[in-house]
Amino acid sequence: MRILFFRAAGCLAIAALTACSRAPTVKANRVPISTVESGVLPASFYAGGARCEGVPRFLVHRYNANLFIMRQPACTNYEKPFLYLLFGTERALLLDTGAGGIDVAGAVDEIVQRWLREQRRTAIDLVIAHSHAHGDHVAGDSQFIGRANVTLVGRDTASVRRFFGIASWPTDTGRIELGGRVIDVLAIPGHQAASIALYDRRTGLLLTGDSFYPGRLYVRDTAAFVRSTHRLVEFTASHQITHILGTHIENSNVSARDYPIGTVDQPSEHGLALDSRQLRTLDSALATMRGAVKRTVLADFTIWP
Repeated sequence: MRILFFRAAGCLAIAALTACSRAPTVKANRVPISTVESGVLPASFYAGGARCEGVPRFLVHRYNANLFIMRQPACTNYEKPFLYLLFGTERALLLDTGAGGIDVAGAVDEIVQRWLREQRRTAIDLVIAHSHAHGDHVAGDSQFIGRANVTLVGRDTASVRRFFGIASWPTDTGRIELGGRVIDVLAIPGHQAASIALYDRRTGLLLTGDSFYPGRLYVRDTAAFVRSTHRLVEFTASHQITHILGTHIENSNVSARDYPIGTVDQPSEHGLALDSRQLRTLDSALATMRGAVKRTVLADFTIWP
């Protein structure tokens, strides 16, 4: 397993990533941006086409020194899911294991070993959690079973609630301490019963899985999805949010246009990051439907019951 990195404009990224953008300045009534660690996002997370040349490699972007964004290449699965790897001083957290057909454990090992060398350490515990329990986000779990220093969080609601200490599902917030890095865990069922969002206090990133991303927001439980979206909006109103990052990109860079289901090659896709304003747009659209959620195309995503 080999992963390609390159350095440009102060960031590490895959060869296809050509530019970086910094977190936006925040409004005056929020926590100043200087209180969170900065990071960079590339202009493109292009995942390649249908053909794999040689051994398929995860695309890896280093957001900053202690947070990595991974994307599964298109040639291994058209879903092209994103994974997130966050490091604290005591343990690391991997969110999701991909859609299968690729060596995710080897890719994670390479990143971990690189980080350990930089820290002049020899080991760190790894926790593996899931944004939700659908197959394209848990297929790599088997590669980590039985490994030393690895904790694999269960995929069902009860396991997620117990591990993260969510007292009342889904209204209470849980957390995990990685060592100098606190991650808040929000239950957001609606897309899937065990869906969660993670808020990284260190960077201000909100990771929303398949519940909010530039693409087709599949709503399985209408009432739960509406409530979960509104709770996310309330959370963002009181927390510094630099970017909202999901686990797919399905929209193109043309407003209100997506790539058809099953598309492998997406050379002109939407950027990964969304923001609090776009989340409020979703919340408002759902509110106007008054429980009768219908398929609705918006500029950056589609509500898809």
